[in-house]
Amino acid sequence: MAAPGRVTVVLAASAVTLLTALPLKAEEGDYSVWQTLVNLVSPPKADNKVTAAQRQGNYPLRTNPSGFADGFRPGAYSEWQTVQLAPETGAVCGDGSPYKFFVNRTANTRNTILYMEGGGACWDYASCTGQTGVRGARNPNGIPDDYMSLLNPGSSLVSPFVTRVSPFDAVKTQQWNMVYVPYCTGDIYSGDKVAVYNDPSGGAAPLVWHHNGVRNTRAVIAWLKDNLPRPTQMLSTGCSAGGAGSLTNYYPTRRDLAPTRGYLIDDSGPIFPTPANGNPQTYPSQPLMAKIRGVWGLDAASGPLPYLASGMPQFDLGELGSLYTALSAKFPNDRLGHTHFWKDLNYSGYSYERFYPEIYNAPTQAAKEQQIHARWDIDTGRLSQRLNGLDNFGGYFPQYRALNESHCTTIVDFKNADIQAQNLQLKNFIDSVLDGQGKVLDASEQSDQADRAKPFNLLYWLVDQLLA
Repeated sequence: MAAPGRVTVVLAASAVTLLTALPLKAEEGDYSVWQTLVNLVSPPKADNKVTAAQRQGNYPLRTNPSGFADGFRPGAYSEWQTVQLAPETGAVCGDGSPYKFFVNRTANTRNTILYMEGGGACWDYASCTGQTGVRGARNPNGIPDDYMSLLNPGSSLVSPFVTRVSPFDAVKTQQWNMVYVPYCTGDIYSGDKVAVYNDPSGGAAPLVWHHNGVRNTRAVIAWLKDNLPRPTQMLSTGCSAGGAGSLTNYYPTRRDLAPTRGYLIDDSGPIFPTPANGNPQTYPSQPLMAKIRGVWGLDAASGPLPYLASGMPQFDLGELGSLYTALSAKFPNDRLGHTHFWKDLNYSGYSYERFYPEIYNAPTQAAKEQQIHARWDIDTGRLSQRLNGLDNFGGYFPQYRALNESHCTTIVDFKNADIQAQNLQLKNFIDSVLDGQGKVLDASEQSDQADRAKPFNLLYWLVDQLLA
């Protein structure tokens, strides 16, 4: 047992370290200096626990059973902690392994960011097993306990949103409680179906795959309610599949965590306005939408889409892009945003390549990219127009960045996602969502010429080598 004097010294050192890290300007939801010092000794407890009613019905909030060792240490501040979820919560990765997520807590605020990890999608044997040469889903073998270590920079340093100190960009979420929600189900956090995919070559046993994104997210929300204070400010965000997941889960997440102020930034995970029976020539994402609605169980009678529609009257099950309008109407005082590049070649590849033989079999890479861009332009133009009509849901569409196939505007740094003709940086859009007044910023870039003329960026090149 440590001597009393040593304990005092340790606490004093922790207090000095914490106080020097406090933001100069207090945010709504921040604790006073005195309360922060108290929190170091007695961490603030949950004050919005799961109710009996929330444990019932469709997609209930299921918590870890009493006595389950989830690994969380309430007083371990400013470090990534692995939180284990019990099978009783309904949480599981695609391969059937246990689901876990990560929390980085701070003593000086109630405010919380939920960051959903990106990483592809899957809907058949090839994509869910991660076969070479086929775009697939992230973490097909589950989530390791040390996922957020510096040895895995693809997750732990993914965005300035979830780094305590960024050498590139400052954003107020760096002072918040951080929740990193990893991705291992291949369904953009939106599915609810156990699928069996047969090996088309017949050489391997069928793959049993859990498209369990909705239930995993519900289990994370249940744990947060039972273990952390209710957020005063909450940002739900992520890129790619994580951006789409932050969008599709925003309604129940915001409803159940009940922040005073809610924010959403969907980075590069669009759900394009696409009628279920639309003509693919007019609505290029229609074949993808039709595929995932079936294989991920989205349209089941008590499945994910009817669940969302039950709480958002303006959500039209015949046109999933109505989700933007429905969220805008459901939460008129929240500030919401979507962003992606016009020249994205990643999410766009998932959206069209395997659904259009003329793209898949294109004779050259240049011909393939031209056809992908043409369809992406149609879908992006329609989404931009929709968001332009919503005061509290903005759209920010730069052209190109020489990083990650122009996919995800908020990863690595917030630089070079600028719209030069309007003298706008991505940070202007982020600030409009998180701190702005009035209509959320809408902006779109017309040409990629200035972006492609920028000098070589060594950091971006190194990141691309890491991701290759």
